[in-house]
Order: sequence, then structure tokens, then C-alpha cells
Amino acid sequence: MKTNPIQGAMLFVTEAKAELRKVTWPTKKETTGITIVVVIACAIMCVYLGVVDWLLAELIKSLIR
Repeated sequence: MKTNPIQGAMLFVTEAKAELRKVTWPTKKETTGITIVVVIACAIMCVYLGVVDWLLAELIKSLIR
């Protein structure tokens, strides 16, 4: 049975609203804490990958010479 596209869209929006009401949203303090952890983790990975990249580049340069 085919449904009207407008009715289908309205049903989707209604169901999405119902699901969003069930979500437990984090507090501002939790969001800030998680954001800080993510920024620090990204900075650590950036430094690590930069060092590995530099070491591999030096290794390749030494092999080419």
C-alpha cells in the first residue's frame, strides 16, 4: 500500500520528535569536559603523527642518499 509522500514526511517528523524527547541530553559541564578531552586527545595524536611522519621522512631520505 503506497502512502502519500507528504504523509510519510509528516509521520517521520512526528516519530523523530518522539525519539528526541527520549534523549538524555548532557549538561553544559559534561559537554565542556568531553570537549576538553577530545581537544587534548587530538593534540596528542597530532604530535604523535607529526613525529612518526618526520621519522619516516628522515628514514626515506637516508635510504635515498
